[in-house]
Amino acid sequence: HWTMLSVSLLNCLLSTACSVGLALAIGLTVHSRGTHLVRGCNSSALPADARAAIATNDCPFNTTRIYDTALALWFLSLLLAAAEAVLSGRCCLVALVFQGIGPCAHSYGKEQV
Repeated sequence: HWTMLSVSLLNCLLSTACSVGLALAIGLTVHSRGTHLVRGCNSSALPADARAAIATNDCPFNTTRIYDTALALWFLSLLLAAAEAVLSGRCCLVALVFQGIGPCAHSYGKEQV
């Protein structure tokens, strides 16, 4: 039970940190209109807005849909990380109840007796 408690608590904290980081990345990308996504390209042909970026030979990747693709993947990852944090938190609460700690522990013990 102690292993389940410690692992679920650690996973809950890491998933929460991942969710916060992804939310920050999404917010900064939307705020800057994706200019940081094409920063590695040294072409003057690239516009300031990443949504209108064109594919050039000066860029190491295809810039045509980098903005939409990055946001779509980050948003999905944010949802999955948040769901993982919630489920890990619930697992942590179950481990606390099994240890007899927490608000539900006393009622759980009475029901078992």
